[in-house]
Amino acid sequence: MADTQVGGQAVIEGVMIRSETHIATAVRKLDKTILVKTRPYVALTKRHKLLNLPIVRGFLTLFEMLGIGMGALNFSAEIAAIEIDRVEGNKTEGKKPHPLIMVLTIAFALALGIGLFFFLPLFFASLLNVQKDALMFNLVAGAIRLTMFVLYVWLMSLFPDLRRIFEYHGAEHKSIYAYENEKEITTATAQKYTTLHPRCGTSFIMIVALAAIAIFAITDTIYQVVTGMPPELLTRFLVHFSMLPLVAGGSYEILKLSGKTIDNPITKILVKPGLWLQLITTKEPSLDQLEVGVVAVRASLGLEQNVEVHEFTDA
Repeated sequence: MADTQVGGQAVIEGVMIRSETHIATAVRKLDKTILVKTRPYVALTKRHKLLNLPIVRGFLTLFEMLGIGMGALNFSAEIAAIEIDRVEGNKTEGKKPHPLIMVLTIAFALALGIGLFFFLPLFFASLLNVQKDALMFNLVAGAIRLTMFVLYVWLMSLFPDLRRIFEYHGAEHKSIYAYENEKEITTATAQKYTTLHPRCGTSFIMIVALAAIAIFAITDTIYQVVTGMPPELLTRFLVHFSMLPLVAGGSYEILKLSGKTIDNPITKILVKPGLWLQLITTKEPSLDQLEVGVVAVRASLGLEQNVEVHEFTDA
């Protein structure tokens, strides 16, 4: 099992872990017990060989993980709502929002994210009149995009409820480290490790931002050579947006390579910015929170659990 890669994310009062065979979401209930939801899992790229091609697999994996992550978040939100209803005596237990409302909410969130972190940096960079130099323009836009993202994450960390998610994020990383180092996966073992992990999605975002600068500079240069003029704002946005599959796929390959060559001095330097950003997105978890991460890792690997949990699978 040492070759099995695991990954995951923090959810509301819990941790989701994906192994090569299962997805497990562990959530701490108000009565202090841990509820675990597991289901079998085979990656889309392993079900179809043609989808496992470099770049292609990265783009597809990104969307697959987004879907899995949203499902885990919805599950944890449902459990949190049920627990609150139980304590307060409400009768909304088991009720779920209409699917159309969920779809519209996700669509609005995606549109807002594209507007804030994709279009606005291009707009602000255009105001600085550096359109003629493709590299300079994308360096400026990239710097603006990164600054906005770091400020956004930092502001989120100031809210107590969101800070708890960052603590569970730290619990996820510590638990994964315990597994990766081929140690017994327990709270005591996981506690020894850092909350910063080179294969974290936070590091992936940093890689995407840097890769985007290079790829968008090349596409802008090609456009200017072909047309004889730099692209207008809307045209630049559409061209850059069409390049996102290449940016995401290439960034995935870089992140995957960094995980395999983490002991290389050059790799250690390259992953530093992502680790620095994790100083905001991860916090030191309590022992109770760390236990949830350990349970999630063990459940995803099909190992016997040493804590009392209620485990069930999807129908």
